[in-house]
Amino acid sequence: MRVITFEKPGQVRVTAEPSAELVPGSVRVRTVYSGVSAGTELTAYRGTNPYLNRKWDTERRLFLDGQTHAYPLSGWGYQEVGEVVEAAPDVADPPVGSLVWGIWGHRAEAVVPAEKLVGHVLPPGIDPLTGVFARVGAIALNAVHAADVHLGDQIAIFGQGVIGLLATRLAVLSGARVVAADALPARLELARRFGAAETFDVQSGSVAEFMRKRVEGADTAIELSGSNQGLHEAIRTVRKGGRVVAAGFYQGDGVGLRLGEEFHHNQVQLVSSQIGGVASWLAHRWDIERLQRTFMELVYRGEVDVHELVSHVMTVEQAAEAYDLLDRQPSDVLQLVFRFEE
Repeated sequence: MRVITFEKPGQVRVTAEPSAELVPGSVRVRTVYSGVSAGTELTAYRGTNPYLNRKWDTERRLFLDGQTHAYPLSGWGYQEVGEVVEAAPDVADPPVGSLVWGIWGHRAEAVVPAEKLVGHVLPPGIDPLTGVFARVGAIALNAVHAADVHLGDQIAIFGQGVIGLLATRLAVLSGARVVAADALPARLELARRFGAAETFDVQSGSVAEFMRKRVEGADTAIELSGSNQGLHEAIRTVRKGGRVVAAGFYQGDGVGLRLGEEFHHNQVQLVSSQIGGVASWLAHRWDIERLQRTFMELVYRGEVDVHELVSHVMTVEQAAEAYDLLDRQPSDVLQLVFRFEE
């Protein structure tokens, strides 16, 4: 059974692993599509992920000396769609033959607890490819919730990759006026189609100065480029007492952050958004499962069109080529998807 494995930094292989035993309460899912999370997975491909050189203590919630994960890393990935081909005798939902979205990694087949797939069945007539966006859509929605968007808010969204474009669309649906910032004209054009009122090429100047010519600054900025320089400019962009939602996966030291400047003088709120949990003030009403299902309902109703985000569909046998492309030419790729079926 095929699975994508990172043997070491920069080296990818498609290896074999035995099929798992079907246990009570589970279903066997045969993968149709598996989407690549360019941000998270490239940290594993490049060897920069903090779990590779630090130990995450789940009880104290601290990174300590040690190592959480080690190469080879098999089956990374969290954007899967597949067909339920077998169910344990005690399982009725999801039914055999249904297409489901979920998380089981870049592998041809998986045995998954049925309870984790309840509510994840794709409706008839829906393109299975849409299912790979459930998790990244939830990440974008989580960031928009953390921004605490109000009707009429002026919001700057930094980084118009897949999650940034989805955040742009979701913020617009929430009633915000969005300025989308990126360095790639094609992505800025997509941002306009996703509802951005204005776009800004970050190579042409300062987003903060651009916005202050129009308003006193953004009420909120959502930073999704994962760049320390982008985070610093987001801090500069919000008005006094404004909020910056840091939702990118920042690597290494925070070189480029000058926290004694606008952050200090404008009393900026800096909030982290990460898919491991929802905004604390919403935790009594929202959880990750609700975020995912809410996003997919928007897709089913046609309020979010994810098809334009798919730039590459490659076979699983092309995995090494795919990660090399993401690593060397990231501006050429939006959502890359592996196709597992022949």
